[in-house]
This record gives sequence, structure tokens and C-alpha cells, in this order.
Amino acid sequence: MEIPPTKLSSFDVAKTDAGLLQSKELYQYILETNVYPNEAEVLKELREITATQPWSLMLCAADEGPIMSLLLKLTNAKKTIEIGVYTGYSLLVTALALPQDGKTIAIDPDRSMFEIGLPFFKKAGVEHKVEFVESIALPVLDKLLEDPKNEGSFDYAFVDADKDNYVHYHERLLKLVRVGGMILYDNTLWSGTVAWEDDLTLDEMMKEIKDVFVDLNKRLASDSRIQISQLPVGDGLTMCMRLH
Repeated sequence: MEIPPTKLSSFDVAKTDAGLLQSKELYQYILETNVYPNEAEVLKELREITATQPWSLMLCAADEGPIMSLLLKLTNAKKTIEIGVYTGYSLLVTALALPQDGKTIAIDPDRSMFEIGLPFFKKAGVEHKVEFVESIALPVLDKLLEDPKNEGSFDYAFVDADKDNYVHYHERLLKLVRVGGMILYDNTLWSGTVAWEDDLTLDEMMKEIKDVFVDLNKRLASDSRIQISQLPVGDGLTMCMRLH
């Protein structure tokens, strides 16, 4: 009797230490040559403590941090928004890159995980830049849009939350982020599975989210309101600049 292949879960696919490159040696070279030497000590400490948490696979990839920091500085960002916080690694990257009077709204329904990272924000002296909102994101975004002053007032947004809602976040963020501002979406290559023709080895959750990203990637690529670049870093990072 033929034994069916074992279904791959998100943990099975994400736990590889080679990243999307599928080369452990090359990925480690990138981390050790470009990422870790320039990683702030507080970021390193937060990354290491987050790695001990049960859901550590939700941690933003370290090689995405320099890209985010660079974009924030290139766009002279002062007002940003982040959807999906977890322990706050990407949020701390943002807070460190913002000027002293910069502000970021961080939205997540679970403040307890952010509390793990909060001491590192205090240690870095950037806690004052963060407004944490404990909530699911869509009501918060809709509330912001009720005030016309918020439209086009954000310079940058980063999304790493419930994947089914990315398309809904996109429509709202295009109103909140200014022309020339940046919107970043994490996990858009979903461990490379978006390119798999045969997904029989994926468990139902992996397949469902793969289909979500296949649809989202098509939508973003054909959206005339933005210019995009999709990078094979972390689990796939799509950068969108609002054109109009």
C-alpha cells in the first residue's frame, strides 16, 4: 500500500534556517556579513528573547530589518502605522529609525506579547514614539478614516497580521498613506509555496493562506495606484509606493 506524503504545516515550512534562498550557507553569509553587524543591540536582545517564545516563527525576519530602516530614512518618515506587532521586533526597527518627534501607531489584539518587547523600547529610549492599540485592525483603520485629517497623513505602513485581511487593509492604507509613501506586506511568498503547482503536501491552513497570497500578489501587481517590488527576503516582502 502506498503511504501518502505527510502534510506540511506552517511550522514545518517556516522552521528552515535557510530562508527562501534554500541555501543555509548563503543565508548565513547575508546575516553575518550585512545584517547582524549593523543590528542594534536592543534588536538583537529582543530577537533572541522572542526566539524562546512558543510562536517564535511569527518573528519578523532579521534580514527585513535593514530594508525597513533604510526605507523609513529615505522617505523621511515621521508618522507610521504597523498592523500586527507580536513582540515588536519590526516595530522597534521602525521606532529606532524615526526621528525623536516621530510617531507610530501599532495595532495588535494581544498586548501581552508586546509587553515582552516593551522593556527593549524603554531601554532604547523610543517608547514615547509608540502608540499601542490593543484591537483587531479594521475597526481602528476605519476610525482613523472618519477624520479627514488622517487621510494621506502617514508616511509608511507595515503589515504582518491576519493574512485574509491584507486585501482589506490595502484599501484603507491607500487612503491613510500619502502619495509617495510606502506600504510593506510581509510573508507574501509564503515559504515559496505561492509558486507550487502541486500543493497536496500542504496542510489545509498552509494551502488556504497560499491561495490568499496568490490572489493578493496578482491584485498588487495590477494595481495602478501603486508601484511595487517583491523581495525574496524573510518570507517574502512586498513594497508598495503609493502613486496617486
